[in-house]
Order: sequence, then C-alpha cells, then structure tokens
Amino acid sequence: MTRINFELLDLRALIAVSDIRSFHRAAEQLALSQPALSRRIQKLEQAVGAPLLERSSRNVRLTPAGQQVLPLLRRMVEEIDGSLVGSMASGEHRAGRITVASVPSATVRFMPNVLKRFGEEYRNVRVRILDLSANECAEAVRTGDAEFGLSLPIASDADLSFEPLIDDPYGLICRRDHPLAEFEQPGWADLHGHRLVTVHRASGNRTTLEAGLAAEGIHLEWFYEVTRLTSALALVDAGLGPSVLPRLACEGPDARDLVWKPLQNPTIVRTIGLLKRPSAPISPAAARLVTLLTESWREAAREPR
Repeated sequence: MTRINFELLDLRALIAVSDIRSFHRAAEQLALSQPALSRRIQKLEQAVGAPLLERSSRNVRLTPAGQQVLPLLRRMVEEIDGSLVGSMASGEHRAGRITVASVPSATVRFMPNVLKRFGEEYRNVRVRILDLSANECAEAVRTGDAEFGLSLPIASDADLSFEPLIDDPYGLICRRDHPLAEFEQPGWADLHGHRLVTVHRASGNRTTLEAGLAAEGIHLEWFYEVTRLTSALALVDAGLGPSVLPRLACEGPDARDLVWKPLQNPTIVRTIGLLKRPSAPISPAAARLVTLLTESWREAAREPR
C-alpha cells in the first residue's frame, strides 16, 4: 500500500493559493515565505502524483486534478479544524462547520427557523449554505463540497441517495391586478392566451413541470424565459405576465406582493428531499440539522394552506 505523506499545512497552502489566486498573498496569509509555500505545494503534488496548479506570470489556477481533489482536501481541513476546536473549547464539545447545498426556495422557506433551533444546541457550529440549482446541488454533494443537499430528485446515480421530504405543488403566480387573480380556482386552460414567464429548460423545475404537463397532453406557450426563479418573479411583479411556479418559490419576500393559486386537474408537484453520499456518513452535527429540517418539513406538510 502506498503511503501518502503530507501535512495539514500542505493542504492549507493549496486551499489558500486556490482561494486567493496569488502565491504572494497566500504566503502572507499563512506566514510563510514564497519558497516555503511553493515547497508545500510541490510536496502535496508529489503525494497526489499530479500537478495541482497551473502558474503563469499573471495568474494561478487549478489543474483538472486540482479541481478534483480540492473539495476533498477542503473537507478534510474543515473536519480537522472542527475536531481541534471542539476538543479545546471548555464545555463546548460541539464545534466545527457544516456546508449544505440547497435550492433557494427551500433555503428561504425553512432554513431561518431551523437554523435558529439548531444554533441553540450547537452554538459553535458554523453553517455555510450554498444556494444552487438542483443540478448544482447534486454536484456539490457528489464532490464533497456539501455534506448534504436539499434539492429535487436526481437521475439514477450510484454516488448519491435521495430521500423525499415534501411535495411542492405548481401553481399560478401573478400580480394582484392581473385578470387571472380573480379566478377562484384557475385551471391550466385559463393560462392560454397570456404571455407566460418561465425558467430555462436546464432548470429542474421546468423539466419537472413539462414532464407532468406532457403526461396529461397539456402544452403551454411560454413568452419570456429566464434562468432563475427569482428572475421569473421579478418579471411577473413588473407586469410582464403570469408564471407557473412551485408554491415554495412563491413564499419568500420576492413574491410578497403577488398572488399564488394552485392549478388543479391535474395537480403537478415537484418533490424536494435530502441528497446524501451513502459512502460518506455525515457528521453528528449535520445529522442533527437533517433531523430538524425533516421535522420542520413534515410539520409544514400538515399545515393547511
């Protein structure tokens, strides 16, 4: 078995250079000379068996091998730091950092209250939330950039598991002065003839919606197309037209002046749940955060809307 020989400071050296993109400033941050920093990087490259950085007179960037290993090395440093801080903190053994990848609508709706409860139990655990698209969430969990994700279902992937938490229905979202706002129970046919706003086909939300519509033989004509749900809400709010969006996406501050109504017959839903890597058990603190999120989502599912 080959023994990989490197030190914690070697890992910190690569992370610093990658984040700052400067050997000079990374050396200052780590209180090293530039030759010493370079030796640290070279030692790590020898241990990995591949160049990790490409260096020019003006720029420093990761090689493909560096892009592959950096998330794993960053996770190692975070876990080591968490263990060290936890062992040193008097009376506070719960410390460290958790990184969660989440679709923005789940972040806005559930994270604030859940993090408040979590912080009462784990006062020294820092939480970093990556607001990403569904595809980006899956990639962040797969590479180890995030311990777990809150996202949409994924295609068959041996590296990831998906645990459903809640069904989030699609509905009409429009301004209060739009004619459709007067409909008590709007149907899909009522949308025809309106300049509809939608998100890009690369969005998991668009894919889920159109798959449900196709199964029912329903086709909608989209007029405006954007990349993010927040952009769709902005166009709706500006009076450019209504949209069809999941309920959770319409419960944040960006939609406070808009009206959301369910579209039925058929009811089309997206499922949001937990993304994990079965091969990498999450930390105890992350497991507790998952428990609190699960409880919060199940409580929300029982609330009348």
